[in-house]
Amino acid sequence: MRVWNKSAWREKPRVQMPDYSDSELLEKVEAQLLRYPPLIFAGEARNLKVHLGAAARGEAFLLQGGDCAESFEQFSADRIRDMFKVILQMAMVLTYGAKVPVIKVGRIAGQFAKPRSDPTEVQDKQELPSFRGDIINDLTFCPESRRPDPNRMLWAYTQSVATLNLLRAFSTGGFADMNRVHAWTLEFAKGEGAEQFQEISSRIQDTIDFMAAAGITADTTHEFSTVEFYTSHEALLLEYEEALTRVDSITNQWLAGSGHMLWIGDRTRDPEGAHVDFIRGVLNPIGLKCGPTLTPDDLKRLLAILNPQNEAGRMTLITRFGTGRLADHLPKLIRAVKEEGADVLWVCDPMHGNTTKSSTGYKTRSFNSILSEVREFFCVHEVEGTVPGGVHFEMTCDDVTECTGGFRPITDDDLSSRYHTVCDPRLNASQSLELAFLIAEELTNYRSVLTHL
Repeated sequence: MRVWNKSAWREKPRVQMPDYSDSELLEKVEAQLLRYPPLIFAGEARNLKVHLGAAARGEAFLLQGGDCAESFEQFSADRIRDMFKVILQMAMVLTYGAKVPVIKVGRIAGQFAKPRSDPTEVQDKQELPSFRGDIINDLTFCPESRRPDPNRMLWAYTQSVATLNLLRAFSTGGFADMNRVHAWTLEFAKGEGAEQFQEISSRIQDTIDFMAAAGITADTTHEFSTVEFYTSHEALLLEYEEALTRVDSITNQWLAGSGHMLWIGDRTRDPEGAHVDFIRGVLNPIGLKCGPTLTPDDLKRLLAILNPQNEAGRMTLITRFGTGRLADHLPKLIRAVKEEGADVLWVCDPMHGNTTKSSTGYKTRSFNSILSEVREFFCVHEVEGTVPGGVHFEMTCDDVTECTGGFRPITDDDLSSRYHTVCDPRLNASQSLELAFLIAEELTNYRSVLTHL
């Protein structure tokens, strides 16, 4: 394996990244970021790697979720709190179903850049660069707004610092108390149409009551009122990633200080490309999006580059095929991993393969298709004798109308009422929690797979 340095990616083919017109300003911003503290610590990344290694063995389960792309304009303390709240509720329900700890990882405090299918878009016969996320350019459709601006990296860093500070306070300050979290879930289950979830909610309450009777409460047990919460994002804008990459003083390894877990997208996984070259050298746990065009040989090559030591918890493979397509693609990749003896965590992203255009012209995703892909994911792993180790969602705490379906059904005609996404359609809070309940049932059915392999 060739020697790595954090700037070598600049000599590799680059895709899905902006071309900054002001090179002097870019260098100035990179130099400023280089002086800033990293957003996360190496010990946190190592701890997450241990947890992900456990999930790969069926001893834990990963819940990874958050916005498709974080927004500068929509940023607020209330939205951070509410997103954290929804993820905690989902994690409690999934814990009940899986009977193992649920690892909570947010697409937050760094998920500002988005790959795009087309480099430009046209409105009213005017063609401009596509919106690539707030860290790069602005959603407003005018030449000045769509011009990549390096200063936006500083804005993204500042927002990420504030987000992480609040998340750490919520994680340890009593907000995550188990009784409080389940009280929110009970309230959801009592809502109109949610009767099917009351039985699971009651069983969770019985478990909490039993633990309290045994003396296990927030007053006696630290774990009852605190949680570990980690951040993740796609490592797309490499100027930003490099500037926040530092040497861990304990291990002398390089740490990507922008987030606990980074992933490579389906469009940026070229083994000879800039993104793979950069991410192979950091100690963080890393994800790899696996779409229909990924061949078994491609996967083997990427595993050899990204995890040559076959380190447990290092590699998370995030599948994104679309409902009805897993049986054609996933078994081949699973068998390739087995042939290599690779230690990986398999996670299902049922969002990106199920994007369609509604009859009313909106980009959307069907709740039923999302759930169907998760179920297919579990079925394939049962047949292959491997561990279905987690799920990955684009979701929001807001009451948006972007994905159709759910027990409080959103139709094509409803999409226009609260369609607020800056990029891809997201599950709203109600749909996210409903999905957690339904997946908990799947986890109960496949518990033998998770605990005995």
